[in-house]
Amino acid sequence: MIELGNGPTAPQANQGQQAADLVKDTTDASFMADVIEASRETPVIVDFWAPWCGPCKQLGPMLEQAVKAAKGAVRMVKVNIDENQQVAAQLRVQSIPAVFAFAGGQPVDAFMGALPASEIAAFVKKLVDLGGGDGLVEALDQADELLETGAAADAAQIYAAVLAEDPANARALAGLARAHLVAGNIEMAKQTLAMAAPEIANDPTIVAVRAAIELTEMTQDTGEVSVLKAKVEADPDDHQARYDLALALLAGKDSDGAVETLLELFRRDREWNEGAAKEQLFKLFDSLGPKDPLTLKGRRRLSSMIFA
Repeated sequence: MIELGNGPTAPQANQGQQAADLVKDTTDASFMADVIEASRETPVIVDFWAPWCGPCKQLGPMLEQAVKAAKGAVRMVKVNIDENQQVAAQLRVQSIPAVFAFAGGQPVDAFMGALPASEIAAFVKKLVDLGGGDGLVEALDQADELLETGAAADAAQIYAAVLAEDPANARALAGLARAHLVAGNIEMAKQTLAMAAPEIANDPTIVAVRAAIELTEMTQDTGEVSVLKAKVEADPDDHQARYDLALALLAGKDSDGAVETLLELFRRDREWNEGAAKEQLFKLFDSLGPKDPLTLKGRRRLSSMIFA
């Protein structure tokens, strides 16, 4: 029995918390955040189990021990299939225990049934090497940074190198397409996305670049921002001018201004041109990505207008 005041010291408590953070439970609703998105930073092992499964009770602790021994290089997420069946069905889990490894937002390895400790350790080590040992994640991080600074050609070389190692890497494929887009080669960007295998075609990174390509094509022949602003100010009910202004702002890389303009158009007439304002807002949010502050703020404001 542990009495109050005799618990672990602060350093010991922190170490215990860090170890606990390496292993967590998830649900169908939080799987995207806990596994898909998290694996873009650190590889994630997913253990599909059930309370009635005897082999699961043996495998689970062995997996946890191997994950904790990796000291943060890999994480583990547990899914109780009795309570969460959607993701298991999507991954075609037909028997348990079933273990999947995710890296870069996608499954990269898996096994079914119980394994001896030596094979579990080898499975975890392989995933650790994928996440850091051979530098794929670090290479993608470097490519993203290069692309942000405008070095599209250098970034494209890195994305292509990663794809040579992992052809189904959604992040690398999306990055390569975006690099072509930044370089002004829309057709190459479209051809690159066309290479996406069905299992990654709807990955958020792919969806974002696809939307960015569509927006780029739409904004190639826009008018002058100053002229369109003057038209809107002269006639606030000129919805076409306001819509054209939003596209011109997008062409000038003013996403914030484009969102504001489209929201105002939606507020004035949500049905104009078959709901064009909402359609373009969704496309813009897709291109920015679900975690972009502008996407989060814009979606909240649009939702408040829709349900007002």
